[in-house]
Amino acid sequence: MSLWRSPPSPLSVLPFPVLLWPNCSSAIPPREHTTTSEQIFIVGTSEDDAPIVINGAPVDRSRGGHFAPTLPLELGANTIVVSQGDQRITLQITRTESQTAYDPTNFTAATITPNIAIERQRGEPICFSAIAPATIANPSVTISDQTLSLYPEATPIELPPNSAVLNNRQEFLPSNSTTLAPQFQRWSHCTAFDQPGTFAAPEFRATLNGEPIAQTGGGSVAIAPISPVAIATVNVPEAVARTGSSTNHSRLTPLPQGTRATITGRDGEWLRLDYGGWIKAEEATIATQGRPVHATMRSAAMVDMGDWIEVRIPLQSAVPVSVDQSRDTLRLQLHNTTAETDIIRWLDLPWLRGIQWQQLDPDRVEFRFEFAPEMHAAQQWGYRLRYDDTVLVLSLRKPPAIDADRPLAGVTILLDPGHGGPEDFGTRGPTGYPEKEMTLTIAQLIRDQLEARGARVVMTREDDADLWPHDRVAVIDATEPTIALSLHYNALPDGGDPIATRGISTFWYHPQAEDLARFLHDQLITRLDRDSYGAIWSNFALTRPSNTLAVLLEFGFAINPDEYDWIVDPGAQQDLAETLAASLEIWMRDRQ
Repeated sequence: MSLWRSPPSPLSVLPFPVLLWPNCSSAIPPREHTTTSEQIFIVGTSEDDAPIVINGAPVDRSRGGHFAPTLPLELGANTIVVSQGDQRITLQITRTESQTAYDPTNFTAATITPNIAIERQRGEPICFSAIAPATIANPSVTISDQTLSLYPEATPIELPPNSAVLNNRQEFLPSNSTTLAPQFQRWSHCTAFDQPGTFAAPEFRATLNGEPIAQTGGGSVAIAPISPVAIATVNVPEAVARTGSSTNHSRLTPLPQGTRATITGRDGEWLRLDYGGWIKAEEATIATQGRPVHATMRSAAMVDMGDWIEVRIPLQSAVPVSVDQSRDTLRLQLHNTTAETDIIRWLDLPWLRGIQWQQLDPDRVEFRFEFAPEMHAAQQWGYRLRYDDTVLVLSLRKPPAIDADRPLAGVTILLDPGHGGPEDFGTRGPTGYPEKEMTLTIAQLIRDQLEARGARVVMTREDDADLWPHDRVAVIDATEPTIALSLHYNALPDGGDPIATRGISTFWYHPQAEDLARFLHDQLITRLDRDSYGAIWSNFALTRPSNTLAVLLEFGFAINPDEYDWIVDPGAQQDLAETLAASLEIWMRDRQ
C-alpha cells in the first residue's frame, strides 16, 4: 500500500473517516450532516471488489476502489443507506431552507435596516426598511419627530454565492429568482436630516388583519456635526479597508499604520472614511479636530535601498492611499491631497520606462510607474507601502539577477504546505487521508527539486505545525521570497459534483503574479497531461502579499476518485514536483 494512503481506523478520534465496516470507509460527509444544498456527495472507498450500493443503486468506483456519487436531497430529513454485500450503514442528512424564516405576524426583526447604530452626515439619505407580510396596511416608520410612510420595494434578485463559481452553477440561477416568498414584501422609505443629533431606534408600525403590529429597530441613528470632525488614525500595521461595512464587502488597498482620515459615517463597529473605504473601529484611534484631514505634496525622490527602490513623498498628513496595478503599470493614488510640486528627482532605472504624476481632481494625486515592456523587468516583482511619520514610502522591488544557465540559483522560493495541526486537516480523500499530509509530502518533494536547481527554499512548516493564515503571511514578510507558492488539494462545497469536477488550478490576487500563475497552470496541465480547473483571480490570504509573487496552487481534487488515484501515486507526485520546478526554471529564464 502506498505511503500516501492511510487506511481507516475504527479507533480514530477524528470526525472523518467514518468506518462503515472493515476495509470500507466514508470520508465525506459525516454520519449526521445538515446542509442547505439541493444535493450531497458521498465520498468513500472500499478495498473489497463487491459492489457498493447507495440507496439501492450501484455506484461507479475508480481503479483504487474509491467512489463519490451525488444524490438529490429533499427538504427535511434524508436517509442515505450505503451497503456492500450484507454490510450496511445509514447516514442522516438534513436539508434546511436557505431562505430566512420571515415572521408572518409582524415586521421580521432580523430584516430591519438599519439594525445597528449608525452615523451619517447632514443631508445624507438614510433608508429605513423591513420585511413584513405583503398584506399589511398603513406601514410607517417613526424616527425622531418624523413619521414616514413605507412603500413596497421591488423584490431584489438573489445573487449566487461566490462559491457558485466553484460548482459551475453561477449561471444556473433563474433570472426571476428572488430572496422573498410572494406572501412577503420589503417596505422602505429614505429621508435625510438637516440637524445634528442622536435619535432613538426607529419604530416600524402597521396593521395586519385589522390589528396593530410594531417592531423596534436595532440601533440608534446619529447625524454628525460639521465641526468638530472625528478623525481616525490607523493604529495597526495595516488596516483592512473594504468597499462597505462588513467582511462580505471587497477589499481595497490596505491602509498603512499612521494613515489619518476624516470619519464620515459609522455602521456599528465599522468606520466610513472620507475617501470611501471602510475599516473596523478597533484598527484606529479616534480623536476630534476642527477641520478634515488634508495634505499638501511638494517634492518626491527615489532612494536605492539594495534589493528595493524607495519612492519617498513627504506630506503634511498621512493620507489614505490606493494602488492600482496592471501588467506593466503601477498607479499610486493619494487621497485628500493637493500638489504644489515643481521638481521631482527620479533615479535612472533601466527597468522603469517612465514615471508620471498628475492631479486627477482637487483632492487626489496619482503617480504612475511604467515598467519597461521590452525588458524582463516589465514583470513587476513586488511592492510595499508604509508611512515614516508623514512621509509616504512606496518600495518597488528590483528585478532579481538571473543566471541563464541556472535561472533558480540564488532565488528564494517559499513553499507553504496548506493546513496542518490537530484541527486543520483541510479536505480529505476517499480513504480519509487528510490534505494537510498531502501538501507536506508534495512540498518536500518540490523543495528537493528546487534546491537541486540552486534555489533557496523557505518552508512555512516542516511538520504537522498548527499555523493560521496570518502566521504563514508573517513568514513571507520576514523572508521576502522572490516567489511564494501555497500548495493545496481541492474540494467542493455541498452541492458540487466530485465525479464531474477535476483538474489543476492556480490562483493569484495581484496582477504582478498573474503571468506566473497562468504559466504554471499551463505547464502543469500540458506536461503532466492533467485536466484544467483554470487560472483564477482570488482573494485568498496567501495570494494577497504584495511584496512577492504570490500564487496558490490546487494540484487536483482529492474528492474526485480518479484524480485521487493520481494524487496518492508516488511516481506521479515525483513527476509533479519535477515539472513544477522545471516550469519555475523556464519562467525565470524567460525574464533574464
